[in-house]
Amino acid sequence: MKTRRIVISTVLLVGGLLSIVQVMPKNPLLIGERLFPYGGWIQVILAMLYGGWLCYKMQDRQERPKWRKRAWLLFSIVFFGQLALGIFADPIFLMTGKLHLPIPAVILAGPLYRFEGLFMPILFISTLLLSGPAWCSQLCYFGAFDAWSARGKLERKRFPYHKQMRYSILFLVMLGAILLRIFGASGRIATAFGIAVGVIGLLVMLLFSRKRRKMVHCSSYCPIGTLVSFLKYLSPFRVRLTTDCCHCMACTNACRYDALHKEEIEKGKIGYTCTYCGDCLSACKHGAIEYHFPGLRPTTAERLWIVVTVVLHTCFLMIARI
Repeated sequence: MKTRRIVISTVLLVGGLLSIVQVMPKNPLLIGERLFPYGGWIQVILAMLYGGWLCYKMQDRQERPKWRKRAWLLFSIVFFGQLALGIFADPIFLMTGKLHLPIPAVILAGPLYRFEGLFMPILFISTLLLSGPAWCSQLCYFGAFDAWSARGKLERKRFPYHKQMRYSILFLVMLGAILLRIFGASGRIATAFGIAVGVIGLLVMLLFSRKRRKMVHCSSYCPIGTLVSFLKYLSPFRVRLTTDCCHCMACTNACRYDALHKEEIEKGKIGYTCTYCGDCLSACKHGAIEYHFPGLRPTTAERLWIVVTVVLHTCFLMIARI
């Protein structure tokens, strides 16, 4: 009965939010409405069915890692697929008809360079407030490819240049954007720098994430991932170790974000790169990892996080385009 109520809540939230998207804007945002009359409403109904189905699948802790990654990869394929259609077929598949660079670092660097265009930063902060670091486990159009690169049996050893890389890249991206602004660099030069950051990110996935079976790009390279590790505490959601932890270290075999290591676990802590994805819950046989939300029981907090994240993911899937 609880699962049914959770699924129904997800369906209604998706339907309500996307109905606003369908009705309010003068220019259609839903691609279905752009393609044929009332296509937007058909898309809303399909989104409601998809959101409810995914929420149902995510209730099972053992199955959750599989469906989370599949849904995340679907989002990225749809996102970049629409981008390709917009470039090579028809601009109708682009959000505004204007092309923007689809690289996460641009969410930070773009406004610093242009001193305008705050839509993506506002959207980014909003997701952090609602679901914490879910951006890095189910909402980022780039991260799914890092998850795909990191599949397989992972290494328990921590990535050795983790802190040096993450803080250096964050600093260099911010500094580079500001310098481009100060020296009046053209949009083409700024775009070239953005592409370089993206290409290096893909190389990190291929050379490091693939070798170590950990998401090195998301946890150590991506400047947005670094911001998430700090700003996620704006959200009331938390994931914590309980006193039931017996330090068996089984959870370390499930974490692709380098957030679970012996040193932290023995202190009763989870590393700051945790994205609340919940993959570790399926590995812990002692129920020692729990979601927390003020005033709610851990199981209720976990269900609430799933609903919020699935709703955001489904809405992103329907409207996230360049």
